[in-house]
Amino acid sequence: MTATASPPRTRRGVGLLLIAAAQFMVIMDTSIIGVALPRMQTDLGFTPQGLSWVFNAYVVAFGGLLLLGGRLSDLFGARRLFTAGWVVLLGGSVLAGAAGNAGVELAGRAIQGAGAALIAPAALTLLMMLFGHEPRELTKALALYGAAAPAGGTAGVFLGGLITEYLSWPWVFYLNVPIALAILIATPVVMPAGARRRGSIDVVGALTVTSGLALAVYGIVRAPDAGWLAGTTIAALAAAAVLLGVFVLVQAKRREPLMRLGIFRAPNLAAANLAQLLLGAAWIPMWFFLNLYLQQVLGYTAFPSGAALLPMTIVIMLGMVVLAPRLIARFGPKTMTVTGLTLLAVGMAWLAFVRPEGSFWVDVLPASIVAALGMSMAFIPTLGTALSAARPEEGGLASGIVNTSYQVGSALGLAAITALATANGAGRLTDPAALTGGYSAAFVGAAVVAALGAVLAAGTLRSPRPADQDRVASASP
Repeated sequence: MTATASPPRTRRGVGLLLIAAAQFMVIMDTSIIGVALPRMQTDLGFTPQGLSWVFNAYVVAFGGLLLLGGRLSDLFGARRLFTAGWVVLLGGSVLAGAAGNAGVELAGRAIQGAGAALIAPAALTLLMMLFGHEPRELTKALALYGAAAPAGGTAGVFLGGLITEYLSWPWVFYLNVPIALAILIATPVVMPAGARRRGSIDVVGALTVTSGLALAVYGIVRAPDAGWLAGTTIAALAAAAVLLGVFVLVQAKRREPLMRLGIFRAPNLAAANLAQLLLGAAWIPMWFFLNLYLQQVLGYTAFPSGAALLPMTIVIMLGMVVLAPRLIARFGPKTMTVTGLTLLAVGMAWLAFVRPEGSFWVDVLPASIVAALGMSMAFIPTLGTALSAARPEEGGLASGIVNTSYQVGSALGLAAITALATANGAGRLTDPAALTGGYSAAFVGAAVVAALGAVLAAGTLRSPRPADQDRVASASP
C-alpha cells in the first residue's frame, strides 16, 4: 500500500468518514443480529444448533474471503473493490431481511459476509492512500478507524434491541440499505482510484480455505445431534482437514499466493495471530450466549436486552481507545495481552455462575464488565503486534491475516461452544434450569479458551525492544 499525492483536506476528511463507516458497518453487522436471534429462531424455524449459523454464515464468508479481498484490491484498485463490496453487502442485506425461511436467511448472511470481505481490506488500502504521506495525520486517521470497530459493536447491540422491539427483526438488515446507497454515491467523488496491477488470482486458495472452514464449523455444530463418531461428523471434519491442508500446499507452491507462508517467520507474528484466534474463539461465544440468557432465561424483551449489553460495549470502546494504548506504552504489549486474556477468562468464569432466577445486576453486569475490560486490554496489543511484526511492504498482508485469524477463531469457537452448550441442556427451550445449565457450560468453555490464550501468549510472545514497542503502539488504532 503506497501513499499518493495529498488530496484536498476536505476530500480526505469525507473519505475518512466513509472508511470509518465501512469499519463501523462491518462490525455492526456481526453484533446487530444478537438481540434479534430469538425472534428469528421462532419466525424462520431455526433449531438451537442451526441458530448459530446466522452468525457463522457471515463470519465464515467474511473470514474465508478476506485474503482474496485484499488480493483483488491490489489487482483491480481499492476504490473498485470498495464499491463492489458495498453493492454485494447491499444485496445480501435485502435478501436477509426478506427471508422467509432459514435457508434464504443464511444465504443472505453469507452474501453480506462476502461483501464485507471486499470492503475491509480495500478500506484500509484507501486510508493509506489518503493519509500515508503524513505520519501524524495517518496516526489520527488510524485512531478514528480503530474506534469505529467498538462503536459499531456498541451501536449494533443497542440498535438491534431497539429495532427488534419497536419495528421487526428484518429491519436490522434493511438498516444497511440507506447507508450503503449513500456511500456508493459519495465514493467516486472523494476516494482515489488506486492503481491496477498485473497478477494472478489464487482462486484455488480462496475456495479451499473458505470451504474447509465452512465444513469444520458444520461438522462441529452438527456433532451433538449426529454424534462425534458418526460418519457424517467424521466425514465433514476429515474433508475440512484435507481442504485446509490443500490450501497450505497451494500457498507454499504458488508464485503469487493469497498468503505468503514465509511471513510467519517474522518474530511475534504467528504468536500474535494465535492470540487473536483464541480471543475471537472465547469472546464471540460469550457474547452470543449472554444475549440468549438475557432473553430466554431472564425474560428480557429485545430492547432491554440490547440496553443491558451497553455497559459492556462502552467499556470495550473506552478501553480500546483511551486506556489500552497508555498501558501498552507503560507495561508492553506482551504483559497487556496476557493480563487481558486472564481478565477475560476471569469474567467468563464468573458468568458461569448465572442462575435460572438470576438478575442483571448480580449475575450479568459485574462479570460482563470484567470480561469487557479484558477484551479491550488484549485486543489492541495483539493487533498492534501482528501489524508491526511484518515488513512494511507486507503491512496489508499482515492486516488481512490478523483479521482472518480473529474471524476464523470466532466461527470455530462459536461452533464448538454451541456444541458444548447443547450437550448440557441449551436445546431445551421450555426449561429455564436446563437452558441455564447449557449457557453456564458455554461460559466455562469460553473461559478455558481465554485462559489457554493467556498461557500460550505468555510462552510464545517475545517482549519487544523499546523501539519495536513504539511501533506496536503506533500500529495499534
